Amino acid sequence: MEQFIEDSSLEGWKLIGSGGFGQVYKARHRQWACDVAIKLNTHRTNKSLLREINMMQEASSPHVIRVRGVFKGQPPKSGWATQLGVVMELMERGSLEALIRPPPWPLVFRLAHQVALGINFLHSLPRPVLHLDLKPQNVLLDDALNAKVSPRRKQPYESKRLMFFCHDTWYKDVFVLVLFVLSCRKRLVNSSNVDAKPTRVQLLIPQGQRPLIDDIKGDAAGLTELTELMQRCWDNIPEKRPQALAVVGTLFLIGSSGVLAIWHTVSSHISLPVSLAFTLRTYSWHWALWQITAKLV
Repeated sequence: MEQFIEDSSLEGWKLIGSGGFGQVYKARHRQWACDVAIKLNTHRTNKSLLREINMMQEASSPHVIRVRGVFKGQPPKSGWATQLGVVMELMERGSLEALIRPPPWPLVFRLAHQVALGINFLHSLPRPVLHLDLKPQNVLLDDALNAKVSPRRKQPYESKRLMFFCHDTWYKDVFVLVLFVLSCRKRLVNSSNVDAKPTRVQLLIPQGQRPLIDDIKGDAAGLTELTELMQRCWDNIPEKRPQALAVVGTLFLIGSSGVLAIWHTVSSHISLPVSLAFTLRTYSWHWALWQITAKLV
């Protein structure tokens, strides 16, 4: 059952994003004493919006944006019209696309792993959901630079069996997942290659076209394994591509091999007391990673 949140419960509205999907505001919830994000969609009927919200509420995972309720009221400067919207948790650092500089490879591995966890969760629901629109704009970051998937184009299926036999299957999500890894490093696919749009993927993949990966260079641990994973995920025979669960496991192993590299990266940029350095290296490398990568945003 939907929890309606009226405009009287919100204050301090601030526009933080807009696009073809509508507008996104940041506001303070008076009773909850925390900030939330409100997405207002002016191009959809109330019925379709509520259906989307119900699906998003089913997708409750640490790696998928959490829906807090349904907005019902009059946003600032909206006149007298009552609108419906989605009230979601606020991700303070915005989208991955907003990063000023490409993140270091160890952080890319972690972000990719977290996104893969989100995609795998959607695929594993009793009524599986495909994302079909995975890109940096739809991946949001919290204060510690943890990634969560922000679904924008969901397609539910009545059963997993039906999903695996439908035209739009998990094969596309897995394919685009590796393109997302390239996008993290700002190595976006140009017009001569396959981009991350599902329609273009559908047309060009059967022709054997693939993004260029020759520029994936560096001495970061795990790059060889990452390249091999990419090639498996965009196999010309969709049935040979690994499922999201297998991608999660591989990315976890790749990311684990870079933990020590993260420590060296941090220690070379930040002067730390010996006691604090030991704590970071032993217990809290995520915090150290945040300290160095905070400069990216």
